[in-house]
Amino acid sequence: MKRRRFVQSLPLLSSAPGLLGQDAPKIDFAAPDTTATPLPHFFSAPQFAALRRLSDIILPPIAGTPGALAAGAPEFLDFLISESPAPRRVLYRSGLDALNTRAIGQYGIAFTALDNSQADTLLAPLRDPWTDSRPADVFAEFLRVARADILTATVNSREWIAVVSRRNPAAGGIGAYWLPAE
Repeated sequence: MKRRRFVQSLPLLSSAPGLLGQDAPKIDFAAPDTTATPLPHFFSAPQFAALRRLSDIILPPIAGTPGALAAGAPEFLDFLISESPAPRRVLYRSGLDALNTRAIGQYGIAFTALDNSQADTLLAPLRDPWTDSRPADVFAEFLRVARADILTATVNSREWIAVVSRRNPAAGGIGAYWLPAE
Protein backbone atom coordinates (compact mmCIF):
# COMPACT_ATOMS: atom_id res chain seq x y z
CA MET A 1 0.00 0.00 0.00
CA LYS A 2 2.92 2.37 0.61
CA ARG A 3 3.93 2.30 -3.05
CA ARG A 4 0.41 3.27 -4.16
CA ARG A 5 0.38 6.26 -1.80
CA PHE A 6 3.76 7.36 -3.10
CA VAL A 7 2.65 7.18 -6.73
CA GLN A 8 -0.54 9.06 -5.92
CA SER A 9 1.47 11.87 -4.30
CA LEU A 10 3.81 12.42 -7.28
CA PRO A 11 1.53 14.91 -9.10
CA LEU A 12 1.17 16.85 -5.87
CA LEU A 13 4.94 17.02 -5.39
CA SER A 14 5.55 18.37 -8.88
CA SER A 15 3.08 21.19 -8.32
CA ALA A 16 4.19 21.97 -4.75
CA PRO A 17 6.43 24.97 -5.67
CA GLY A 18 3.52 26.55 -7.55
CA LEU A 19 1.18 26.03 -4.60
CA LEU A 20 3.64 27.72 -2.29
CA GLY A 21 3.93 30.75 -4.57
CA GLN A 22 7.40 29.84 -5.82
CA ASP A 23 8.49 29.12 -9.32
CA ALA A 24 10.35 25.90 -9.92
CA PRO A 25 13.99 26.62 -10.75
CA LYS A 26 14.90 26.36 -14.41
CA ILE A 27 17.99 24.35 -15.17
CA ASP A 28 19.70 24.88 -18.50
CA PHE A 29 21.23 21.80 -20.06
CA ALA A 30 24.07 21.68 -22.54
CA ALA A 31 25.84 18.84 -24.21
CA PRO A 32 29.28 18.31 -22.63
CA ASP A 33 31.15 18.64 -25.93
CA THR A 34 29.69 22.12 -26.50
CA THR A 35 30.92 23.47 -23.18
CA ALA A 36 34.27 21.77 -22.72
CA THR A 37 37.23 20.71 -24.78
CA PRO A 38 37.64 16.94 -24.77
CA LEU A 39 40.97 15.68 -23.52
CA PRO A 40 42.69 12.76 -25.21
CA HIS A 41 42.69 9.74 -22.98
CA PHE A 42 43.42 6.71 -25.15
CA PHE A 43 46.50 7.67 -27.16
CA SER A 44 49.81 8.64 -25.60
CA ALA A 45 50.97 12.23 -26.14
CA PRO A 46 53.30 11.36 -29.08
CA GLN A 47 50.62 9.18 -30.68
CA PHE A 48 47.96 11.88 -30.34
CA ALA A 49 50.33 14.53 -31.73
CA ALA A 50 51.01 12.28 -34.73
CA LEU A 51 47.27 11.74 -35.22
CA ARG A 52 46.68 15.50 -35.17
CA ARG A 53 49.42 16.08 -37.76
CA LEU A 54 48.13 13.21 -39.92
CA SER A 55 44.59 14.63 -39.71
CA ASP A 56 45.81 18.07 -40.76
CA ILE A 57 47.67 16.61 -43.75
CA ILE A 58 44.80 14.39 -44.88
CA LEU A 59 42.07 17.03 -44.61
CA PRO A 60 43.20 20.64 -44.20
CA PRO A 61 40.68 23.51 -44.38
CA ILE A 62 39.49 23.80 -47.98
CA ALA A 63 37.51 26.69 -49.49
CA GLY A 64 36.05 27.86 -46.21
CA THR A 65 35.10 24.43 -44.88
CA PRO A 66 36.77 23.38 -41.65
CA GLY A 67 39.59 20.91 -41.79
CA ALA A 68 39.96 17.84 -39.61
CA LEU A 69 41.57 19.82 -36.79
CA ALA A 70 38.87 22.50 -36.69
CA ALA A 71 36.22 19.78 -36.79
CA GLY A 72 37.76 18.00 -33.82
CA ALA A 73 38.35 14.77 -35.74
CA PRO A 74 41.47 13.72 -33.75
CA GLU A 75 39.65 14.18 -30.43
CA PHE A 76 36.67 12.21 -31.71
CA LEU A 77 38.91 9.43 -33.02
CA ASP A 78 40.63 9.26 -29.64
CA PHE A 79 37.23 8.50 -28.13
CA LEU A 80 36.07 6.22 -30.96
CA ILE A 81 39.18 4.08 -31.03
CA SER A 82 39.17 3.75 -27.24
CA GLU A 83 35.71 2.15 -27.55
CA SER A 84 36.59 0.04 -30.61
CA PRO A 85 37.45 -3.67 -30.68
CA ALA A 86 40.99 -4.64 -29.68
CA PRO A 87 42.32 -5.22 -33.24
CA ARG A 88 41.34 -1.66 -34.21
CA ARG A 89 43.01 -0.22 -31.10
CA VAL A 90 46.19 -2.18 -31.82
CA LEU A 91 46.16 -1.07 -35.47
CA TYR A 92 45.94 2.60 -34.51
CA ARG A 93 48.50 2.48 -31.71
CA SER A 94 51.03 0.51 -33.73
CA GLY A 95 50.38 2.64 -36.82
CA LEU A 96 50.92 5.94 -35.01
CA ASP A 97 54.04 4.54 -33.33
CA ALA A 98 55.31 3.36 -36.73
CA LEU A 99 54.67 6.81 -38.16
CA ASN A 100 56.85 8.39 -35.48
CA THR A 101 59.48 5.64 -35.68
CA ARG A 102 59.77 5.97 -39.46
CA ALA A 103 60.03 9.75 -39.22
CA ILE A 104 62.78 9.53 -36.60
CA GLY A 105 64.59 6.80 -38.53
CA GLN A 106 64.49 8.65 -41.83
CA TYR A 107 64.73 12.31 -40.75
CA GLY A 108 65.81 12.25 -37.11
CA ILE A 109 62.68 14.07 -35.90
CA ALA A 110 59.15 13.13 -34.88
CA PHE A 111 56.35 13.04 -37.45
CA THR A 112 54.84 16.24 -36.06
CA ALA A 113 58.02 18.20 -36.88
CA LEU A 114 58.27 17.08 -40.50
CA ASP A 115 57.61 19.54 -43.28
CA ASN A 116 54.99 18.67 -45.88
CA SER A 117 57.40 17.15 -48.42
CA GLN A 118 59.00 14.90 -45.78
CA ALA A 119 55.57 13.83 -44.49
CA ASP A 120 54.47 13.17 -48.07
CA THR A 121 57.34 10.72 -48.47
CA LEU A 122 56.28 8.78 -45.37
CA LEU A 123 52.64 8.77 -46.48
CA ALA A 124 53.46 7.33 -49.92
CA PRO A 125 51.28 4.22 -49.34
CA LEU A 126 48.24 6.52 -49.48
CA ARG A 127 49.00 7.17 -53.15
CA ASP A 128 48.74 3.48 -54.05
CA PRO A 129 45.68 2.64 -56.14
CA TRP A 130 42.70 1.50 -54.12
CA THR A 131 41.75 -2.16 -54.32
CA ASP A 132 39.13 -4.35 -52.70
CA SER A 133 41.78 -6.34 -50.88
CA ARG A 134 43.54 -5.11 -47.78
CA PRO A 135 47.16 -4.00 -48.16
CA ALA A 136 49.71 -6.62 -47.14
CA ASP A 137 51.71 -4.02 -45.20
CA VAL A 138 50.21 -3.25 -41.77
CA PHE A 139 51.41 0.36 -41.96
CA ALA A 140 49.66 0.85 -45.30
CA GLU A 141 46.51 -0.69 -43.80
CA PHE A 142 46.69 1.75 -40.88
CA LEU A 143 47.06 4.73 -43.22
CA ARG A 144 44.10 3.56 -45.31
CA VAL A 145 41.87 3.06 -42.26
CA ALA A 146 42.99 6.32 -40.62
CA ARG A 147 42.30 8.31 -43.79
CA ALA A 148 38.78 6.92 -44.05
CA ASP A 149 38.11 7.57 -40.35
CA ILE A 150 39.49 11.12 -40.48
CA LEU A 151 37.37 12.00 -43.52
CA THR A 152 34.24 10.47 -41.99
CA ALA A 153 34.75 12.14 -38.61
CA THR A 154 35.31 15.52 -40.26
CA VAL A 155 32.35 15.57 -42.64
CA ASN A 156 30.02 14.34 -39.89
CA SER A 157 31.14 16.96 -37.39
CA ARG A 158 29.00 19.78 -36.09
CA GLU A 159 31.48 22.32 -37.50
CA TRP A 160 31.42 20.87 -41.02
CA ILE A 161 27.62 20.56 -41.12
CA ALA A 162 27.19 24.17 -39.91
CA VAL A 163 29.33 25.53 -42.75
CA VAL A 164 27.82 23.33 -45.46
CA SER A 165 24.26 24.02 -44.30
CA ARG A 166 24.80 27.79 -44.46
CA ARG A 167 26.04 27.51 -48.03
CA ASN A 168 23.30 25.22 -49.30
CA PRO A 169 20.30 24.28 -47.13
CA ALA A 170 19.54 21.38 -49.47
CA ALA A 171 22.94 19.85 -48.71
CA GLY A 172 21.59 17.91 -45.77
CA GLY A 173 22.09 18.66 -42.13
CA ILE A 174 20.24 22.00 -42.45
CA GLY A 175 21.90 23.13 -39.27
CA ALA A 176 20.33 20.29 -37.30
CA TYR A 177 23.42 18.27 -36.49
CA TRP A 178 23.26 15.86 -33.54
CA LEU A 179 21.06 17.51 -31.00
CA PRO A 180 20.69 15.99 -27.54
CA ALA A 181 17.39 14.29 -26.85
CA GLU A 182 15.43 16.20 -24.24
